[in-house]
Amino acid sequence: MARPTVRRRVAATWPFRPTVRYSTQVASALRTETIGGVVMLLAAVAALVWANTPWAGAYKSLQTFEISPHWLHVGHMDVQHWASGALLAVFFFIAGLELREELTHGELRNPRDAALPVIAAAAGVAAPALIFLAISVGEPGASSGWAIPTATDIAFALAVLAVTFTSCPAPLRAFLLTLAVVDDLIAITIIALFYTDTLHWTPLGIGVLLIAAYGVLQYKGMRSPWVYVPLAVVAWYCLQRSGIHATVAGIALGMLTSSKETPDERPTNAERTDHVLRPFSAGVAVPVFAFVSAGVGLGASQLGAVFTDRVALGVIAGLVIGKFVGVFGGAWAAVRLGLATLGDELHWHEIAGVALLAGVGFTVSLLIGGLAYTDPSQFERVTTAVLIASVLASAAAAVVFRRRVRLRARPG
Repeated sequence: MARPTVRRRVAATWPFRPTVRYSTQVASALRTETIGGVVMLLAAVAALVWANTPWAGAYKSLQTFEISPHWLHVGHMDVQHWASGALLAVFFFIAGLELREELTHGELRNPRDAALPVIAAAAGVAAPALIFLAISVGEPGASSGWAIPTATDIAFALAVLAVTFTSCPAPLRAFLLTLAVVDDLIAITIIALFYTDTLHWTPLGIGVLLIAAYGVLQYKGMRSPWVYVPLAVVAWYCLQRSGIHATVAGIALGMLTSSKETPDERPTNAERTDHVLRPFSAGVAVPVFAFVSAGVGLGASQLGAVFTDRVALGVIAGLVIGKFVGVFGGAWAAVRLGLATLGDELHWHEIAGVALLAGVGFTVSLLIGGLAYTDPSQFERVTTAVLIASVLASAAAAVVFRRRVRLRARPG
């Protein structure tokens, strides 16, 4: 009687067939910041390893493999462009949902509570841009890359916070989340305003109308995904055709997704959508983007080129120094001027750690870098600079947070 049981177990595990329960567990894990950040980090490391092997040419071929059927009329779209334009639209949709949640139920609901992270985020955009321009002034293309060090990567930053600051107080995590979400909103606005070369008004108008229709249906309480998915896809396509970066559609649709409570206490549209899309964003969209974007050469000549390129140095300084100065300085000034309060559970040392962590620019910085520099060698130097800065910012923040963990653990 034992043998059939063993055979059934072997048959169930080989060849491997994911069960519904297993798939549910994976999706649940990907909804946590730690797992999502680790998956993204592993994807970036895999790209770096591949790009520094004798098979680096195959990696470049993958990046530039074109997938642009003529009937789509989207121009020349290679794998890298699909990752940044389509997959990151899902990432920004999640960012839009988070911003809507913050506005409805979170820190941004109360203007007094919102003032601290909003002012810190705004200062954390301005200071890195100014530092970048000060360092890179006079270099060819310097004026194109000023926005690269202005962004904070939500997933990566929250993952580092979760791993290094296990006793993190809830208000500090809320501060970082709100800071990063507002930062993303500013970044997507910058992309729409400063990285759009040519506007095609007809597809733009259709896209805006479709986004408006999406918002009206959300307001009216429509719940069927069979209506919303086609609307969202066609809206994305229209913005892609219009010349505006299609990730703008993602954050706009996310912000318009209803978080209104239902009379029968069913999950809201925002909660349902987040539940479905977050695992895809954390497990597929962002890791694939990281994989096709982060593969740069790390040989002596490539690193030497980074540290002699003032544009790349401006990116590093902007993220590591500028973000800290802007976020911490903005928060300090807001409290000193009476525009915001720090709160009983927060400490300035912890705000300093978050300010350092804001220098992890990874996803959005790489996106803006690709829009700012079309020359492959310049983009590679900028990508390397973003990776170096993100590692330095993470390490510095980890040191601060680990010290706070030890201090909080002391008796009395």
